[in-house]
Amino acid sequence: MLYDDAVSLPLIGLPGSRRAVIVSVRLPVNRPRPAASLPEPTIQPSEGWHCLHIYYRIDQCGLEIFDEATREQGRADLIRILNPAAEHAPARLQVSVVSGHAADLCLILMDPDPLKIDAVTQMLRTSAIGSALETTYSFVSITEISEYVPSVEQYAERLQREGSGPDDPAYQAKVNAYEQRLPAMNKQRLYPDIPPFPVVCFYPMNKSRVPGANWFMESFSARSAMMAEHATSGIKFAGRVSQLITASTGFDDWEWGVTLWGRSPEYIKEIVYTMRFDRASAQYAEFGPFYISYAISTEEMLTHLRL
Repeated sequence: MLYDDAVSLPLIGLPGSRRAVIVSVRLPVNRPRPAASLPEPTIQPSEGWHCLHIYYRIDQCGLEIFDEATREQGRADLIRILNPAAEHAPARLQVSVVSGHAADLCLILMDPDPLKIDAVTQMLRTSAIGSALETTYSFVSITEISEYVPSVEQYAERLQREGSGPDDPAYQAKVNAYEQRLPAMNKQRLYPDIPPFPVVCFYPMNKSRVPGANWFMESFSARSAMMAEHATSGIKFAGRVSQLITASTGFDDWEWGVTLWGRSPEYIKEIVYTMRFDRASAQYAEFGPFYISYAISTEEMLTHLRL
């Protein structure tokens, strides 16, 4: 048992005497024991990347106060800062221009080091025309492998529940194919490559907690089954839409961020509409604002936004 240092108790009078003494005792305490082995403190995840979606609006009044020389320097600054091949650039950097009034410019940044991501936003802020870049929205998250991605064993069990078995040659072929592609799929979830698609859609979402539709009160098996249905709907858009789900619980106001890259605009509309009929969405999903943008080089962005 652990004991605290001596503690002085109040004065205690002795019987038949006006004298008093101070009694000192050692009290047992419950102190936390250090773990036998803990990793070193770090701001980098053990696997996966930090992710930032950040949106800017061009402040036209702020832009007009700059003379042409300052604007020219600002354009050069942005080309340098947003160069994905630069030494200071995070592992992934994408520039797109936003449709609608909510923003003009979108940046998607990913890296194991969150300060490397933040350094890009600080360089933009302090660039020659940085005061004309008004941040309108940002979303902070990390990449992850969802708990609903089945292991090879869980995938095999699902096939058996659907009526296929080890005696069926198609069953073993499906299991083998899934085992071969799972590592690559999980690598893409943790360290995603940005596809060469021109359309970018982003929105945050939660799972509902309302009475009667509380996702977190459902059993894991029920949630897994609903997410399997959801995945089946999404896989139909392979080659037309690429999806990235990032986790934001504890990082932002929403629980997940959904990024969709589309080969063309109609595929974004179709996949979002189609997947809303899955029970996981129809009954349990809560959506935040939607942002649609179009991937573009920094030089093209400067021309498009009249910078």
